[in-house]
Amino acid sequence: MSKQKSLARYTIGIVTAAALAGFTGATASPAAADTSDPGTLAAKLAGKLGTTSAGSFFDHGQGKLVVTVTTADGAKTVSDAGAVPKWVGRSGGDLAKATGRLTSSAKVAGTAWYVDPATDQVVLSIDSSVTGAKLNRVKAAAKTLGSAVRVEKLTGVLSPRIAGGDAIYGGQYRCSLGFNVVSGSTYYFLTAGHCGNIASTWYSNSSHTTVLGTTVGSSFPGNDYALVRYTNTSIAHPGSVDLYPGSQDITSAGNAYVGQSVRRSGSTTHVHSGTVQALNATVNYAEGTVSGLIRTNVCAEGGDSGGSLFSGGIALGLTSGGSGNCTSGGTTFFQPVTEALAAYGVNVY
Repeated sequence: MSKQKSLARYTIGIVTAAALAGFTGATASPAAADTSDPGTLAAKLAGKLGTTSAGSFFDHGQGKLVVTVTTADGAKTVSDAGAVPKWVGRSGGDLAKATGRLTSSAKVAGTAWYVDPATDQVVLSIDSSVTGAKLNRVKAAAKTLGSAVRVEKLTGVLSPRIAGGDAIYGGQYRCSLGFNVVSGSTYYFLTAGHCGNIASTWYSNSSHTTVLGTTVGSSFPGNDYALVRYTNTSIAHPGSVDLYPGSQDITSAGNAYVGQSVRRSGSTTHVHSGTVQALNATVNYAEGTVSGLIRTNVCAEGGDSGGSLFSGGIALGLTSGGSGNCTSGGTTFFQPVTEALAAYGVNVY
């Protein structure tokens, strides 16, 4: 992690003062999405099917959630819920064994993996920093797993990218605010854990003259989220995300699903859109391994980490890291926001 210049990787999704108008203080729980929402339905069916399913994805052609199944009972459960069952040869348990093998034999910085339910495979991603003996080691591990694993090359190097919407500054670094949150009458904001680890006090400007608040919790690696308590009562902190220009009001938090259309807001590259490609992805950064991430084809650059991933008014994630850029395209991973909300007992509003 370099200093000031490349710190534009660590930013936020601070809201505009105009969005404060009409705020009543009502909160929305992490599970506030309607049961007809594909993300909620996917999570519900995942709980019922367990390891017999390799996951689900949204088919825009059918306009329905498609869920992988390996048993007749599972197919009936999916159909009864209004989703489309897809028979596959490998169960979630089978693919979990494959990812376990990769964890034990291919865990090197510059790699990532996730389950692709559409192809019923584990996708092993390798960035340009993995060369020589390390590359041979990773390829050998993949080969032992046969068709259960598909290898792909990533452009650039996987690294944390701290950002979201508007910049926050701590120590010699710049990061991003993800979402403003509340517990009772106390206000906070969420950002990336690799940001929370580097500073105890956060400011709204690079000269460190306007205090925002103090870090009260941070988790990285493993997870990638942090909580900062506002200490400056003169700072407006409405529940919206900066759209450059304008703002998007955030009214609830939900679970992302494969195939979902999403947007990301960051201070470096502003707003970019894309699609959720996978859930529960594992990324091996040089700084440590983070699991349970949302993988997308939304681009991001330095200064965008910690920032907001959202779909309409639903908060979905916090920018963790990725590879590539917003000129040639890239891959970006996000910490699911519902996990951070539950960990700290806070709500979006």
